[in-house]
Amino acid sequence: MVSKKSCLREPLIIRTPQGLYCPKAKAYIDPWRPVACALITHAHADHARAGSSQYHCALGGENILKKRLGEHDIRAHAYGEVFVLGQVSISFHPAGHVLGSAQIRIHDGHSVWVITGDYKRDPDPTCLMFESVTCDVLITEATFALPIYRWPSMDQVMERLFSWWDHHVRNHRTPVLLCYSLGKAQRIMAEIRNRSDRSVRVHSAVADLNLEYERQGIELCPWERATESEKKISTDLIIAPPQVAGSAFLRRFQPTELAMASGWMQVRGVRRRSTINQGFVVSDHADWDGLIRTVKETGASQVYATHGETRVLTRYLNECLGVAAERLETAFGIEVGADQ
Repeated sequence: MVSKKSCLREPLIIRTPQGLYCPKAKAYIDPWRPVACALITHAHADHARAGSSQYHCALGGENILKKRLGEHDIRAHAYGEVFVLGQVSISFHPAGHVLGSAQIRIHDGHSVWVITGDYKRDPDPTCLMFESVTCDVLITEATFALPIYRWPSMDQVMERLFSWWDHHVRNHRTPVLLCYSLGKAQRIMAEIRNRSDRSVRVHSAVADLNLEYERQGIELCPWERATESEKKISTDLIIAPPQVAGSAFLRRFQPTELAMASGWMQVRGVRRRSTINQGFVVSDHADWDGLIRTVKETGASQVYATHGETRVLTRYLNECLGVAAERLETAFGIEVGADQ
């Protein structure tokens, strides 16, 4: 349970076996098990699970939720729109993580709590920029909450990616970029479009989501779905989820050269352990500076850190910024998400 010592009044959010729960709304935030009413920050699998009776999300994320959860009672709300559940007012605000991602603001007339979900502070042509929301209590993700994580600019990353791509085409190898199919793949494709007329081929898991992005007006580079009939070296970049490494899908393009786009690529040891020769540091999460900046901008007097590297962040907030901060365990402990 979220500590009651952080507020004079009863806390708005408590921890339960089903997930974080707002008793005054009778609603759960990104519940870990099926519930009657779920408030969803975004459609990644570690935040949106099937089986609940009713879902609320930000406008723009509802169709992705339907693709991933099936047909459910999904109610979409425009960013900033205030709606009432039980005894509280609720609104969704841009998180800058992926298309349709949101922070959730909950207000009971006495205090304001904000749950960030996953978020990033860097520009991304495929989703709205993060919006700082003033609050009394902030529940923030902490996936990359270590000072070693400071993201390079996308200009730097894309220059390196184009150079790597061209090098392997010249050497008659198919360049393959492994990255998460929702959000990361589309971000990279939009960045390619903004800098070149190059085209890519994508795994079907990426293609299905590309169609929803384009339906909402997000402009991606030219792309085609990689078909089973193809069995040759490609000069186009192949974009696929990490799960396909070593699969029959990639063997049809041999010889291949694998790279991965992830915040974890900041650390060389991670690349070695994953047997990936090339890593590009691209994350859809806030880096260390982004996390600290967010805490300061919200003005929160109490912070709960969850979903990642919480220990260093809470210690820094307590000892260096004078902000009361505690670690908040998820259903899987202090964990790292799957969508970095």
